[in-house]
Amino acid sequence: MRRTELSAKDVLMRYTPIAVALSLLAGVTSSVGYSAPSDQLDPRASSLLEQGRAELAAGRTDAAVDAFEAALTVQPGSVSVLVNLAEATRRQGMQGKALHYYREALAEDPRNVQAISGEGAALAEKGAVEKARRNLARLKSLCGENCEAVKELSAAIAKGPTPRVLTAEAVKPNPVVSEN
Repeated sequence: MRRTELSAKDVLMRYTPIAVALSLLAGVTSSVGYSAPSDQLDPRASSLLEQGRAELAAGRTDAAVDAFEAALTVQPGSVSVLVNLAEATRRQGMQGKALHYYREALAEDPRNVQAISGEGAALAEKGAVEKARRNLARLKSLCGENCEAVKELSAAIAKGPTPRVLTAEAVKPNPVVSEN
């Protein structure tokens, strides 16, 4: 058997279709990975979201959190549900949990001004004022000085951290042993 040398034309004709197919596959899969998430909510999640907003407006934060968590199970990763859930947990005084939800929302939509503002307010309430100021600068670059979210975050930073409440369970008396 005699082996023939492949010319440049033969190599080009053999491997070009494979290279084109692989590049198309890579292009399609990367564009799908970076596409924007759907803004459409499932009707059940939308109903639960409205119920949670009504409960939050009425001052019943526990019921609002329950409704938002139910909406999150129906539609996981929904930015609007995550932001509302974060707001409700922040009103409960659980800023750490609120920060978790705000950061999940920002992972899905990094330019969401409500999530940036809420995260900054939760940071300011926890005492991380410098980090909250970074969020404020980021908000100003996204929506300008007169944006409602900028005004809310500025007010939260000016208000400062929420005072820590000391509970009776946190203070334990030292036992004293005495002889009778």
